[in-house]
Amino acid sequence: MRQLTGLDAAFLAMETRTVFGHVGSICVVDPSTSPEPFTYERFVRVIESRLPLVPPFRCRLVEVPLGLDQPYWLEDPDFDIEFHVRELALPAPGDDRQLAEQAARLHARPLDRSRPLWEIYLIWGLASGRVAIYSKVHHAAIDGVSGNDVLSAVLDLSPHGRAPEDLPPAGAAPAERPPSGLELLARSAVSLAGHPVRAVRLGASLLRSAPALVTSPMRPRLPLLDRLIRPNGAAVLSQPALRAPQLPFNRPITQHRRWAFRPLSLDAVKQIKNAAGCTVNDVVMALCTGALRRWLIDHDALPAGPLVVAVPVSVRTAEQQGTHGNQVSTMLAVLPTHLDDPAERLRVVSEAMRAAKEQHQALPATLLADVTQFAMPALAGQAARLSARLRLLERVNPFNLIISNVPGPNVPLYLAGAKLLAYYPLSAISDGQGLNITVMGYRNQLFFGLIACRELVPDVDRLAGYLIDEAAVLAGSVAPAGS
Repeated sequence: MRQLTGLDAAFLAMETRTVFGHVGSICVVDPSTSPEPFTYERFVRVIESRLPLVPPFRCRLVEVPLGLDQPYWLEDPDFDIEFHVRELALPAPGDDRQLAEQAARLHARPLDRSRPLWEIYLIWGLASGRVAIYSKVHHAAIDGVSGNDVLSAVLDLSPHGRAPEDLPPAGAAPAERPPSGLELLARSAVSLAGHPVRAVRLGASLLRSAPALVTSPMRPRLPLLDRLIRPNGAAVLSQPALRAPQLPFNRPITQHRRWAFRPLSLDAVKQIKNAAGCTVNDVVMALCTGALRRWLIDHDALPAGPLVVAVPVSVRTAEQQGTHGNQVSTMLAVLPTHLDDPAERLRVVSEAMRAAKEQHQALPATLLADVTQFAMPALAGQAARLSARLRLLERVNPFNLIISNVPGPNVPLYLAGAKLLAYYPLSAISDGQGLNITVMGYRNQLFFGLIACRELVPDVDRLAGYLIDEAAVLAGSVAPAGS
């Protein structure tokens, strides 16, 4: 039995009738590479054989009475693999639009908290004989990096799978006795008694960070950029307050979702990166900036100043590699959607990301995890519901959206013998931030997944198309003269 951290539990507390705490993905595979028939039954066997490599997949939540402490993961004595692995089929012609609609509907269903918090759907009927695999896992169990570890446990380097000696022994996991309410309360009393000590340590850590924040040459008015300077000295960006501009998707969300996806050549992104002297992530952020600018112009909603974006950052140490749960922080940066020159947008994005990284590095890496550790689930859940009713995030509006870029494997992978062709992410949205853009790398491709509230961004597919358009425009804007 393992207790959730405060950050893990925060993803449970955030859930309301319209906000869900799970993340997901669509893997598109080619079953023709499988050495034996690619069937639902074989797929279930493969997933079941890998469960010992992913302990959270066999664990369900056990709540502490009265919500006085973080819940625990407990081995589920009634685990049923067929509840978690399901199949369905798309009607003809099985195109990308139908896949996106089906994935959005599946993603808009909350997970059953009485069971382990994950589901996988085998989706038949795609064009060209392809098969899609939609999976979702609660963010309380994984973050972006540990999600890759889950993927590596299920996928293989060969269509022939793994040798028996490379797999854990088959059979059910040892049963755990569910603790009584009194036992959980006793554990909580011990945990709560340590809060004052943890609070002192957190305060001391912040005091140690203060000099770095004050003396940093990139220090703006935290946590946003105050100014970035053009070569001629004119101000490019100015953010006078800790409030992002109000956009059409910065409103309360419904329970309905839209999802769009696009692939983009990594080589094309690297060519832009090399020509501009920046990073791949800078180019990704610039593409998002340009696409958002186009979409906001379409909706007559382009603000006079830049947008504010939240960027998740892994703080997982080398010792924590291979562990599950959340080891993540967030940094804030600006997106200069108000600039009409693509090359200038890329330059400013690169400076903004560099400044944001310096700000983030000046703070304790575990600050977010340490702060959330003090939140009692009962109070955190009530705070989330109260925030939704009062529309606090919409009113405060600290940032406009989340953009995440997760590196992925660069070698061919197989699932039950079927070759992995594409890996598209589906992330989470919340009240006040009704749009999320997540990028997953795999081999020589970047796979963009855009999830949005159906009512706030009904044309999210248009926004996804703008990402590809912006790649062509940006490539032309940074190309050397005469090339």
